[in-house]
Amino acid sequence: MSSDAVCLDPRFHQGIELFNDQQWYEAHDVLEDLWHETTDPDRRVLQGLIQVAVAHVHLERGNTRGATILLGEGLGRLQGKGLPDFGLDLSALRRVVADRLDALQNQRDPESCPVPRLRQGS
Repeated sequence: MSSDAVCLDPRFHQGIELFNDQQWYEAHDVLEDLWHETTDPDRRVLQGLIQVAVAHVHLERGNTRGATILLGEGLGRLQGKGLPDFGLDLSALRRVVADRLDALQNQRDPESCPVPRLRQGS
């Protein structure tokens, strides 16, 4: 599945909506279905989004260690040259994820930082 096909897939839009509604587990499920049908570099970006969503499931359940690990892994997958952005502002997402990761790593409340959202890029 190509980047264009990902962007046209209704599951992608559903996953974005669920992510932005902070329905983290549901967003993970929908995006994971799509992820299974992709190859790199699209697969890498989708996995990063999934890991950010699952990190927030861990936060909801009080598992700060799991959230820290997954935010770090997700952030790593969302960085790099030549990655597709699927029309999303991944730079803004990376900043928010990095701030929340920093808060967790320094024993601060990640809820003091903005919640990640998937916004259209410019």
